[in-house]
Amino acid sequence: MKVFHGRADGAMSERRGETFSGTVWADPVMPATSGVTINTVFFAPGGRTYWHTHEQGQVLQVTAGKGWICLDGEEPQEIRQGDIVFIGPNERHWHGASAGSYMVHIATSIGKGTWQEEVAERDYPSGTAR
Repeated sequence: MKVFHGRADGAMSERRGETFSGTVWADPVMPATSGVTINTVFFAPGGRTYWHTHEQGQVLQVTAGKGWICLDGEEPQEIRQGDIVFIGPNERHWHGASAGSYMVHIATSIGKGTWQEEVAERDYPSGTAR
């Protein structure tokens, strides 16, 4: 058993950049332990991940705001506070805030993640999530 205590006083959030578009910040909740990583992620309006996959899947719990989740070959789907999303093993996808709202989610990633290219502007919904 391992206990991961909440954020220590004075701990800094991590600005994400290389595999994210826009302004995105993360607070690690649990470092990689037995192939599982948990992060709380804040996306400013329009902020989003690049295309990526997770070896054994990913679970997103949206805790605030509105955003989008998109599987390759499908239309983006709106997600909002209270939603839970399960992305299956090796499903190519991206997720992030809508253009008119921030979004915060807790991301539980299982297995190795593989980052790919930036989401093209034509593939990101330009309107705000309803």
